[in-house]
Amino acid sequence: MAEQGNLTFGIIKPDAVRAGNTGRIIQHITDAGFRTRAMKLIHMTLEEAEGFYAVHRERPFFPELTRFMSSAPCVVMALEKDNAVKAWRDLMGATDPAKADDGTLRKEFGASMGENAVHGSDSEENAAIEISYFFSRLELV
Repeated sequence: MAEQGNLTFGIIKPDAVRAGNTGRIIQHITDAGFRTRAMKLIHMTLEEAEGFYAVHRERPFFPELTRFMSSAPCVVMALEKDNAVKAWRDLMGATDPAKADDGTLRKEFGASMGENAVHGSDSEENAAIEISYFFSRLELV
């Protein structure tokens, strides 16, 4: 198994899957030097989305976020690369696609703050928690 600092978690969100951008996003991830350790297409229930985003439960955007994330299938991924959390966040770009740098996933595939194509862990600790929410150790290859 890779060192924890080399793993991060990502989601290709329902808006990007619905738009048919999954393959193009995966190609960007591969081109950026990430190794896919686990990946699956899922359709979260509202309860699963609420569990995953529980840290945001008191935030005003929580109901909209969890409804959106459970509205259609998404792709969850465990990604490996040196300094994975920072590298993935750099590839994703700013949360607001309008403010994201050219060449980032959110600039190319995101439509708004809420529908911004991808999610990524914000720390190594959260990456470990998020990976374990969706993947067993047997699924990490």
